[in-house]
Amino acid sequence: MTVADPSLIVLALCLDLILGDPAWLPHPVVGIGRLITQLDSGLRQTWLNERLAGVLMLLLVTSAAGGTVWAILHFVSDWSSVAGWLVASMISATCLATRSLHRESGRVADALVAGNLPEARKYLSYIVGRDTGHLGEDEIWRGVIETVAENSCDGIMAPLFWLTIGGPVGAMVYKGVSTLDSMVGYRNPRYLQIGWASARMDDLLNFIPARLTALLLILAAPFAGCSPAAGLKIVLRDRHNHPSPNSGHPEAAAAGALGVRLGGEACYGGVPSWKEYIGDPLYPHDERAYRTLIKLMYISTLLMAAICLTVAVCLRGFHVPYL
Repeated sequence: MTVADPSLIVLALCLDLILGDPAWLPHPVVGIGRLITQLDSGLRQTWLNERLAGVLMLLLVTSAAGGTVWAILHFVSDWSSVAGWLVASMISATCLATRSLHRESGRVADALVAGNLPEARKYLSYIVGRDTGHLGEDEIWRGVIETVAENSCDGIMAPLFWLTIGGPVGAMVYKGVSTLDSMVGYRNPRYLQIGWASARMDDLLNFIPARLTALLLILAAPFAGCSPAAGLKIVLRDRHNHPSPNSGHPEAAAAGALGVRLGGEACYGGVPSWKEYIGDPLYPHDERAYRTLIKLMYISTLLMAAICLTVAVCLRGFHVPYL
């Protein structure tokens, strides 16, 4: 079994918390995204049917993502084990999005607090898939709360989970699948077939992390001044009120802990869409709810890190460096 070195997990998380995703540093997801764009265009012109083309796209992207990291780390570690460890930590840090999720959502929150709705709509459009040009203040707050709750799994807990199990290679393969899902995993005429394999693989890889995220948000609740009982209640009641088999779990935990109601109407590409409600409207969507959710995100991240470090230490006898 391959697991990450405990010190690598610590350094990767510290680098993410300190640096985030600096603009001057090339990000692997950008390269993965460009590959997906090229494959999406190229595979549609082949003899393959779209569902088979989507399977091939999934295999090519994950092989490229994982294989590139594997080759880089073996090349560098052959030259210097210390350099290999540092490069592995840096690559692992790019798979995490704790600080960038806080920063990008915070720009929306700051614009709302300043009363600048046009700017808040613009910044929200960078982190959600829904149309934002017509949204009012309450809907913008709801959108940013939903995306922080959902991406606490996709951008933090799930990468940490796969980093612990599969090292930097495993984490980067996960990021490849996650990027595929965000680009082609839509249930619309263009992507329904070619994105099917990517969407199903993303569901599979997030199955355990999503449920872990919900549990950790509940455990973090009392440390952020929230009710863990309310979080558990809403998870048990509303976790399936979401089109995704996974996203409803962290959103329900966050909604219950915060005492807000998520879901409702949204537009995607001008087409109205309705999501079942998650949670009860005990409190409004506002700055208090957002700031409290950020506290929940950081506390649950620390709890997840503790779990990952414990697993990595216990399984260290199975460790194969950098794989």
